[in-house]
Amino acid sequence: MSVEKTFVVGDIHGCLEMLRRLIDKIEWNPSNDRLIFIGDYIDRGEDAKGVVDFVLSLKEDSSLVECLIGNHEYMFLDYLSGVNTQSFLLNGGLSTLRSYKELRQSKDGPPIPPTHLDFFSSLLAMVEVEQYYIVHAGFRPNVRVEDQDLIDMVWIRDEFIYSDYDFGKVVIFGHTPFNRPLIIKNKIGIDTGAVYGNCLTCLELPEKRFHSVEPK
Repeated sequence: MSVEKTFVVGDIHGCLEMLRRLIDKIEWNPSNDRLIFIGDYIDRGEDAKGVVDFVLSLKEDSSLVECLIGNHEYMFLDYLSGVNTQSFLLNGGLSTLRSYKELRQSKDGPPIPPTHLDFFSSLLAMVEVEQYYIVHAGFRPNVRVEDQDLIDMVWIRDEFIYSDYDFGKVVIFGHTPFNRPLIIKNKIGIDTGAVYGNCLTCLELPEKRFHSVEPK
């Protein structure tokens, strides 16, 4: 199958309405266009469950949808496993639990649908697209891409952003919010702080064209 365009969507954080408008705006073709989500579907925003439902519906429509893991999904998986639960709750996790109608601890655990559990467990660490690497947070400088640690790939910030290390390809990343996309020689940051009242951004390749929607 020949891919015509690739769209990379930044951090959503439960902002379902903005995500719907962004997908409509980019006029994604499920048959020919690759659609990549950079992670952080959940937490802080109002409708984490709705975002996952929507992304799953897109995956049902196309085999060209790929979903990366963000640090918030990493924390959520830990929470569901009973590991480091406070980290998830202190980083916006309560809004995710509310969207799943879980306002209290239950001995049976949060009522997360099996399809959602499968989704969270299947998220990718990174995706390679022609002259780009796509990853949630970034890479540790001076470490080969194939040797990167997942913790760095979902959590790293300044050590990556302020480094001029050449990974061999331009790195497209989210995780660290900017007022507008960050474009420098060896990296492109596309988290524009949708959940903080700013835009939700998508990068279209190979044209390197940005699409964004603002909160209503």
